[in-house]
Amino acid sequence: MNSVLQRVYEIGIIPVIAFNSVDEALPLCKALMAGGLPAAEVTFRTACAEDCIKKIHEELPEMLLGAGTVLTKDQADRAMAAGASFIVAPGFDPEVCQHVIDKGGIMMPGTATAGEMQQAMNMGCEVVKFFPAEANGGVDKLKNIGAALKTCKWMCTGGVNAKNVNNYLGYNQIIAVGGTWMCKSDKIKAGAWDEITAMSREAVDVMLGLEHGRQARQLQHLRGQEGIRDHEEAGPRHQRPHRHPDQQR
Repeated sequence: MNSVLQRVYEIGIIPVIAFNSVDEALPLCKALMAGGLPAAEVTFRTACAEDCIKKIHEELPEMLLGAGTVLTKDQADRAMAAGASFIVAPGFDPEVCQHVIDKGGIMMPGTATAGEMQQAMNMGCEVVKFFPAEANGGVDKLKNIGAALKTCKWMCTGGVNAKNVNNYLGYNQIIAVGGTWMCKSDKIKAGAWDEITAMSREAVDVMLGLEHGRQARQLQHLRGQEGIRDHEEAGPRHQRPHRHPDQQR
């Protein structure tokens, strides 16, 4: 997997942000990082998106940045020039998709059907966006499609929240989810950075709880198999190296 996409996978949850002003960019990203989420998809729904990406890229280079709601080739060019490492769109536009790929960028077009997903894969998209996820059938739909498109990988957004996030992350062809529940617009406008950090930390803890539970079940299974004495010899199917800062101490 591409190194940028590998990092998306390792982080697991990508906050989706619509900034109101450039002044919000650094404090919000610092709050997300403090909560264990060093990534953001900055949407082009607001006029300041390009400037926010540039400022974050320059001053917080450790932050993984994507540009979301990219609808045109011009927006894609501006996002990549500002420092976005990947481009996300709400729908599948072959022209925009090919443009980003031809420029050496990473494109995650929005898809909702197996046909769109197959076309995007054949164009060279290693990961596609499933959007809006819940309204389009959620994980159950992807499991049905994944049985045929076994090499397809998804980042899911739209209706993903703290209650269902692990339903998505529990399926091995989903590399990450995008969401706004840890950085709601009212919290951003209020400058409630400590609350955003706390909600980010909760999101990471929920995700890590899934990983630890799965690893324990796999270890129990592997120990019952002849020839496997240590779970490290096989390793979990979907292990995320991501750890919360407090757990790294």
